[in-house]
Amino acid sequence: MKKNLLIVALGFLAIACVKEPVDPAIYGNTITSDELRTLLHQFASDEFEGRETGEPGHDMATDYLKEQYVSMEVASPYGNNVYFQEVPLEYQKLPEVSMTINGKKATMLEGFIPSRNVNIPSLNINQIIYAGYGIDDDNYSDYKNLDVKGKIVIVKIGEPVNKDSTYVTTGTKEKSRWTSGRRARVFKIEAAENLGARGVFIIDDSAHNYYANRYQTNNESSISKASNDNDTFSFIITQAFAKELFNDIDTNDTHKVVDVKIELSIKKNAESFISNNVVAFIKGEEKPDEIVVISSHLDHEGTEDGEVKNGADDDGSGTVAMLEIAQAFKAAIKDGYRPKRSILFLHLTAEEKGLQGSKYYTDVNPIFPLENTVANLNIDMIGRIDEYHEDDRNYVYVIGANMLSTELLEINETVNEKYTNINLDYRYSNETDPNNYYFRSDHYNFAKHNIPVTFYFNGPHEDYHKVTDTPDKIEYDLLEKRTRLVFYTAWELVNRENRIVVDKAEKGK
Repeated sequence: MKKNLLIVALGFLAIACVKEPVDPAIYGNTITSDELRTLLHQFASDEFEGRETGEPGHDMATDYLKEQYVSMEVASPYGNNVYFQEVPLEYQKLPEVSMTINGKKATMLEGFIPSRNVNIPSLNINQIIYAGYGIDDDNYSDYKNLDVKGKIVIVKIGEPVNKDSTYVTTGTKEKSRWTSGRRARVFKIEAAENLGARGVFIIDDSAHNYYANRYQTNNESSISKASNDNDTFSFIITQAFAKELFNDIDTNDTHKVVDVKIELSIKKNAESFISNNVVAFIKGEEKPDEIVVISSHLDHEGTEDGEVKNGADDDGSGTVAMLEIAQAFKAAIKDGYRPKRSILFLHLTAEEKGLQGSKYYTDVNPIFPLENTVANLNIDMIGRIDEYHEDDRNYVYVIGANMLSTELLEINETVNEKYTNINLDYRYSNETDPNNYYFRSDHYNFAKHNIPVTFYFNGPHEDYHKVTDTPDKIEYDLLEKRTRLVFYTAWELVNRENRIVVDKAEKGK
């Protein structure tokens, strides 16, 4: 009898210990336009000097973010009050290059321009591999049956076109990520690098002429990742220069090995420095090893002609949204509702310099294993209205949610319908978007590792990257609503029973 009474008592105790489901709106409603306004007027003030990577204003911004998390009692993932992840970067100028082709001296800026800064004391090349457009994609690859490991590859800008004028890689007439511009060159370099190439020559007359004119008038420093001498080097070259390597390149699309004698040396011209990602962490209660990453970039573009480029929307809006989301989760914890999974708040440096902060986190030094990362919710510009929505301001662009996980898309739509009722605009959520927005913010460095992402974005506006992107132009009621949408999406991701499934993984991500 006593045994039965004990079992009954334990049963009642177990029932009493089960938490009642909580309405996340209680905590979502703590995200307010007034608090966002106060935070943004500080973060995007002249005091932080435009938050240029490598400049004092950027360091002041990182200190400010650390102070905010300390005051909220949101811990560091490192412990010991260490909220900074050091990111090694370089100020790079044109290197010194000596090159001869079949005994003929080549002159920098007159046919070739280095686009990767590495040290190569001496390199003798007897063959190069012509790999057409240098594309390695799901539907088309120039590297099929080509072994380029340790070799020098030469490729051309652009991509092949079908007879009906559609692009081979996409089957549409929209330009793809491989077609043109800096982004296409980066993808072609990365494709060759992933296959082990030692160097890449990219034929692009337009880019060569642009950079040649720029460097002839001002060899200014650019900021890039800290390079390793074993990194794949790359040159932008002209069609005329390419004909020095093999003379029928303008009429021959056949992939081939070309015999050519090249003597090359490169002396890097760079100065190393450290910038910082700011990281804060809420540990999950039931599945602490599963991580949801919420990110935004903290940097902007400094000053222009003595005026501060405040970057209130880009990306002050995403930065303060993260602070409000963190305090909302902290309020829930104080009421006894700690999330099941963990949350990493990741404020990224050097996004404006080529997504360098997120690239370092994902490709070099993730604080938590990428295989344990459930999703990345990236917030970059959510405080304004673009030209398409002047008569329909209740919107946000959702980019990437449909790309890797069906469940992530469904979660965004379900929580939006239940709590925020924003018009979710998917027009940019594809790889063939000519603006390439899917590839242009920090979420992409997670997506390329098959981690589901959602990028929240209000679209470009007339003050983008100008000194006029100031806090007084932010639509704070919209910033509040969009921030709440991210919070509710994160709440569902960290508290649902099962981790979302990656069911749309693609090659090359």
